[in-house]
Amino acid sequence: MGLVIGIDLGGTSIKSGVFDRNGKRLQSITLQTPKPATPEAVLSTMLEGINSLIKQNDRILALGVGTPGPVDAAGRVAKVAINLEGWDNVPLAEWLENRTGIPTILANDANCAGLGEAWLGAGRDFENLILLTLGTGVGGAIILDGKLFVGHQGAAGELGLITLNPHGPLCNSGNQGSLEQYTSIGAISRRTGKDPAILGELAKQGDIQSLTFWQEYGKDLGIGLTSLIYVLTPQAIIIGGGISASFEYFLPAMQQEIENRVLPSSRVGLQILKAQLGNSAGMAGAAKLAWNK
Repeated sequence: MGLVIGIDLGGTSIKSGVFDRNGKRLQSITLQTPKPATPEAVLSTMLEGINSLIKQNDRILALGVGTPGPVDAAGRVAKVAINLEGWDNVPLAEWLENRTGIPTILANDANCAGLGEAWLGAGRDFENLILLTLGTGVGGAIILDGKLFVGHQGAAGELGLITLNPHGPLCNSGNQGSLEQYTSIGAISRRTGKDPAILGELAKQGDIQSLTFWQEYGKDLGIGLTSLIYVLTPQAIIIGGGISASFEYFLPAMQQEIENRVLPSSRVGLQILKAQLGNSAGMAGAAKLAWNK
C-alpha cells in the first residue's frame, strides 16, 4: 500500500508527515525554517525532512505542500510566501519533483488546513463547509461538494479580506475595514491593548471587561460571516487558528448575529464548530492534497 507526505511550510517551522490513505499519520518530522528563509534554503530544509521520512517509508506516491501565500491554480508555483524572503513565483513543485522524482502539488496553507479539517477533523461529516483561521492574519478555505474551491487562478478563499466596515482601518490587501482588521491578533491588541491569550484567561476568570470584549468580537465575526453564508450556504463553519482558544466566549454572540441577519432558509442545519486538528491541520490537508493528486 502506498503512502504520501504532507508538508506544512511555515515562517518558524516546516512540519512533514507520512500519511496512509485513511489519514493515519505514521511518522512526522519538524525542522526549523531557515533564516533567512530564501527559496533555495527552504528547499534544502524541506528535502532534509523528506529524505529522512523516505528512508523509513519507501512507498511514497506523492508530496503535498501547504505554503503561506497564494499558489497558482495548477498547484505548481508559490506566487508569494508571506514572512519568507525573496519568494516571487517560485516553481516549488517542479523543484521538488526534480530532486525527489515524486509528483508534487502545492496549495495555500489555509486551504490545506481546511482540507485537513474536512478530511480528519471537525468537518469530516460535511460536504460543504467554510474554515476560518483566526491568527496573525485571517485566512480561510471553502469546501464545496467535498472539494477544495480555489476559483479563477487559484486565488479564491481569502475570507479575511472581505469588507466588514467600508470606513475601517486600512488593510495590507488595499481594502479598508476588512474582516481581518477586526478579528486578527493585531486587531484585538489594537482594540484592547491586550494579547488574545490574556483576554481568554481573564474571561475564564469571569472578568466582565474581557467577557464584554469577546461578545463584541463574536458580533463582528457573525456580521462578517453573514455574507459568506448567503453566498455559499455551508453546512458548517469551522473556526481555527490561535484565537479559537477563546471560541466558547465569542460563539454565543456570533451565533446570535447570524440568526438575526441570515434567513432561516439560508442556514438550515448550519453548525459552527471549533477546529479539532490544531497545528497538524495544515500537514494533514497537504497529505489529502497529495492523495487527491
